[in-house]
Amino acid sequence: MARVCTQAEAKRLGLPGRTALELVSGEKGARAVTLRLVEIPVPAPGETPRAPHHHSDFEECIYVLAGRGTTFADSGTYQLQAGDALLVPPGEKHVTRNTESEPLVLLCFFPVADIAGGTREPGVRS
Repeated sequence: MARVCTQAEAKRLGLPGRTALELVSGEKGARAVTLRLVEIPVPAPGETPRAPHHHSDFEECIYVLAGRGTTFADSGTYQLQAGDALLVPPGEKHVTRNTESEPLVLLCFFPVADIAGGTREPGVRS
């Protein structure tokens, strides 16, 4: 049965360096997808940047809704702006940072219902 998952019902995640809302996941009844709405704020002066993370068994697709940023990955550095999508393969370390003066807003898609077990991020417990 189809289901609407609203932003108001989304699970707020306590992840470093960003505001993340989990809109769709196994907790919401999905069998094979997780969708997150992520906002990366403008970095404060002297702020320590977030460390890279990776997803061992699945890819991540990042779609930029608003703003500009840079993803630093094992395979290179990728400049992103609204309308761009970036596909990160399984196991590749990466981090996306805001490089402008406005928030960077992303949709992050994962082809699994629960990403916690396959994600490794410094400072975050699965």
